[in-house]
Formats: sequence, C-alpha cells, structure tokens
Amino acid sequence: MNVAIVIQTLASLAWVVVIGAIVLAVVRASRGRDVKGAVTIVLVGLLLALIFSSAAAGVVFIQPEERGVVISALQPAGYRQQALQPGLRWVIPFFENVVRYKISRQTYTMSITSGEGAVQGDDSILARTADGQEVKVDASVIYAIDPDQVVKVHIEWQGRYTDELVRPLVRGVIRDAVSQYGVEQVITSKRLEMSQLISENLAQGLSNNGLLMVEFILRNITFSPEYAASVEQKQIAEQQAMQAKYVVESKKQEAEQARQTAQGQADSIVIRAKGDAESRLIQADAEAKALNMIAQALKDNPDLLTYQYINKLAPGVQVMLVPNNTPYLLPLPTLEPAPTTATVLPAPVIPPTSTTP
Repeated sequence: MNVAIVIQTLASLAWVVVIGAIVLAVVRASRGRDVKGAVTIVLVGLLLALIFSSAAAGVVFIQPEERGVVISALQPAGYRQQALQPGLRWVIPFFENVVRYKISRQTYTMSITSGEGAVQGDDSILARTADGQEVKVDASVIYAIDPDQVVKVHIEWQGRYTDELVRPLVRGVIRDAVSQYGVEQVITSKRLEMSQLISENLAQGLSNNGLLMVEFILRNITFSPEYAASVEQKQIAEQQAMQAKYVVESKKQEAEQARQTAQGQADSIVIRAKGDAESRLIQADAEAKALNMIAQALKDNPDLLTYQYINKLAPGVQVMLVPNNTPYLLPLPTLEPAPTTATVLPAPVIPPTSTTP
C-alpha cells in the first residue's frame, strides 16, 4: 500500500476528530457542562492532524511509470534541477510540491475516419505533392517523455506538449515530406522512403523538446475524388492494354506453333525422301553386285543359264511357239507327240433299187 496515501488518510481522520471535538465542546459549553475533556481532545487531535498533514505534504510516492518535478519556494530557480525518481521520496512540506509526469508510451492518431483519432471528425493531414496533387494522410505517432528531460518538458510545455507540440510537429513534418515527392511516388516506389524521412525528422523535432519518438506509423493515403477517378481510368486502360498484349502474344504463339508444326512435317518429308533415296541406292548397289556375281557365275559356268531356264519351265509344257525367223538359242527337250483319236464315220446306206417287170 502507498505509504503517502496512508499518512494522508490518517491526517484526514485527525482533522475529523478535531472538528468533532470542537463541536462537542461547543455543545457542552452551551449546556453549561464541563468542556475540559473536549478541549483536551481538540488539542490532541489538532496536534496529530498537524503532524499527519505535514507528513502527508512531505512524503511522496513516485510510481515506476512516473517522474516528479519538484516546484520549490526554497530554490533560486523555483524548482529542483533533478526530477524525483520512482519510490518513496521526501519534500519540504508546504514549501515544495510535486508535479507528476508519465514517462510511459503515448499514442497520438490523426485519421480521416471519425472516432479513430484524438480529434473527432476528419482529422487527417491535408498535404500537397510535388506535382500539385492534394492527398490526405492518416498517421499515428508513438512517443514518450524522455525521463532525463522531464524538468525541461515541464518548464517549456507543462501539460500542453500533446496538443501544442506533438500534433503541430507531426502535421508539419508530414506536409514537408509529401511535398518532396510526386503523387505516384507517394503511393508506390517512394512510400517507404517518405515514411523513413518523416520518422527521422519527427524524431529530431521531438528530441529537441524533451520527447522520445518510439515509432511513426503511416496508416493511409487518400486522394481527391478527381485524381482517384483518373487513376482508375488509367488502371483500366493499362489492363486493357495488357489484355491486348496478351492476345497478340497468344496469336504469336499460335503462329509459331503452326510454323513449327509445318517445319516438322517438312523435315519429316525430307527425312523420308532421304531415306527412300538411300534405300534405292542401297538396293541398286545390291542389284549391281548381284548382276556382277551372276555375270561372273555365267562366265565360269556357261550351261548354268540353260539349267535355270529349264527349271523355270512348267513341267506340263507340251508346245512352245517361237518366231519363225528367230534361231534357237537353247536346245529344246524332246516333246512327246500328242495322242490322236480317229473318228469312224458310219457307212452310207444305199437304198435298194426296184426293177419293173
């Protein structure tokens, strides 16, 4: 339990007792009764109330997420140079008081959507790009008071640092950064670079005023309706161009496929023709070699041709006709005469002749 709160509670109870004792003494005195006991209670209670009140005014407990700036009537500058660190601390009662500052992280958001930002309604940052286009930027900054510069923040800003330092600084840095890029760069190739530039400049500006920049978040960028419409039309045109290009490429691929098919067929015909020609050459060469061998065989065996001729004749051949003016090249075998059948005609019948007596 916080000791300072306990002491302050005891001081409050003591003052209640003092007030109650005073009321009791007044009532008893009005009735003519002895008020010595009530007066004693008042004096004791008053002493305890002063002791506890002084202790409560002098004892301060600083939470871990806090730092305390001591405003002192006994210091020439009016404050202590060092802030109070976490824990139970002591200040001079009634001559010094403590102003607490949280050093934990805080988030300040500016958004186009109502209810998301610190300010109700459209609180986005209106900025103009290098090419004259207006954009609305949604952003958040996470920051904290530098624990070593709490006294400086109190002297320069007191409790106004959020509205009078953080907000205008963020909006100004964002506008300056956006003005260095074209509208297309802001949303595409240079967005990360722009965000880093904002973060660096913002961190420097906050540091100069006793604050630490933890993180800058570029939430969203919104265009004017006119530019958004032109971007949409451009995207549609690009998609149509890409579609047309795809159709052209498809036709080219189909034509190339047909050409390769025709080329393949032509190559196949050529290969087949070459194969046929080579086959004929091989066959002709084989026939030539065969004829040479036959010629050589006939030269060595003159009767071989007659033998082959005889073998080729059908076994039942009886008659062979040759031209009358062609000499016999080959001796013919003896042909058997064909059997003949004699036809016997009947004798004619002679009718008898009659004689007249």
